[in-house]
Amino acid sequence: MKFFVHIHPDDNVAVAPVAVEAGTTEQGIVFEAIPAGHKAALKQISVGEPVIKYGFPIGIATVEIAPGQHVHSHNMKTGLSDDTTLSYHPVEQAAVTPTEEIPTFMGYRRPDGRAATRNEIWIINTVACVNVPSQRIADLAAKELLTPGSGIDGIHAFTHPYGCSQLGDDLGHTRKILSALVRHPNAAAVLILGLGCENNTMKSFLAEVGELDPRRVRFFNAQDVSDEIEQGLATMKDLVAYASQFKREPIPVSELVLGMKCGGSDGYSGITANPLVGRISDKLTRWGGTVVLTEVPEMFGAEAPLFNRCDTEETFDEALGMVNDFKEYFRKHNEPIYENPSPGNKDGGITTLEEKSLGCIQKGGRAPVKHIAAYGESAPQKLGGLCLVQAPGNDGVSATALTAAGAHEVLFTTGRGTPLGVPVPTLKIASNTSLSERKPGWIDFNAGQLLEPGVEQEKVADDLMKLIIDVASGVKESRNERNGFREITIWKQGVTL
Repeated sequence: MKFFVHIHPDDNVAVAPVAVEAGTTEQGIVFEAIPAGHKAALKQISVGEPVIKYGFPIGIATVEIAPGQHVHSHNMKTGLSDDTTLSYHPVEQAAVTPTEEIPTFMGYRRPDGRAATRNEIWIINTVACVNVPSQRIADLAAKELLTPGSGIDGIHAFTHPYGCSQLGDDLGHTRKILSALVRHPNAAAVLILGLGCENNTMKSFLAEVGELDPRRVRFFNAQDVSDEIEQGLATMKDLVAYASQFKREPIPVSELVLGMKCGGSDGYSGITANPLVGRISDKLTRWGGTVVLTEVPEMFGAEAPLFNRCDTEETFDEALGMVNDFKEYFRKHNEPIYENPSPGNKDGGITTLEEKSLGCIQKGGRAPVKHIAAYGESAPQKLGGLCLVQAPGNDGVSATALTAAGAHEVLFTTGRGTPLGVPVPTLKIASNTSLSERKPGWIDFNAGQLLEPGVEQEKVADDLMKLIIDVASGVKESRNERNGFREITIWKQGVTL
């Protein structure tokens, strides 16, 4: 159909890249007015027949749909059932040996051998009660202790509302995420600040963190000192001296860990930004690097094409268990499993969760799935494939989980826009040019250019990879770094005392 993007040969719908007025195609098909990012039928779709996009069913027609008609919530519905039952039918993946030279970035080498893209000092507090002292210590230390020649990229406190009056899984989640941040390679040194009477006791938290290098990690409870700000600044002097020893050096990009995230998706996300990020996934994993995906509810309906890329049946079973555990989590709280997509998603042209999920998983390209990680667990460096992490789709929670998994950068595709940033560089990739032009203070890269005539996809992917490497090398800052937008969000599930 004229003016429409036909994504896959098997599709019976196509996407309007711009708002299309009612009219007639050169083939004589009469079509309705179609909003930008929304779908139009390419042929007759009968009641109960699957609606196909990306080559897979994204729902079921609820009425007869004629060629040229707008296809959305008024005439189709989800086709998903409660639990996912699949058999392992692995996609054969040929061994790939890069023919090109593997690029390098200018990063930091930690004593344990891991690579880092930032040389920062982080303050992690065990409980919300010391949020303000944590932030004050960070601000004063950055002002008084950092000099142009220190080689330290910043001092940051990551405050949160938890750590006390928590039980069970909630307390466990808080410990896991905070301890993973303590271990993150971008933190050259860490100050852990507690209060002294919280559920997340310093003793239990340090046990979760594991073995510590006392040169890198210091800790104290505010109740145990006369002035926590004074004590914090004195401690920060030692940490600054330790962190200052690290210098940037060339490191192969195979040691990069990239987290892939989408938020505020629209009808373009699955045809511009997410496939573009998928090309980055394929490039990086071909070079031996690691790509981390999460947003488990946005895998519902896309399990077969994603999980059949698992490298072993054991990995497949773990992935399937992760999805069904998440569905049980919804049922446990008497919530509908298929509440997604959000109102903003629907306004942008996404009708069902299957459609959202099939667009979402494109961020992983065609790379093999090699590891499944629980919430708060780390992804292996130099994996040469995808690591799937257990976490919800919420932007803050999932982007924080990607950081906790060890992501050096998060590639965040968006069709609606958001200023959100996490402790690591959070590159916002717009799915449409309008957003990129409207919010230049938020957006790092415009994938909407892929809809323009004559634009070469491979060149756009190369340009994005160059930006990723420049940010990893400290040559450029991401917009969230430039704006000072850095925060963490911890997954809360249960009872608060």
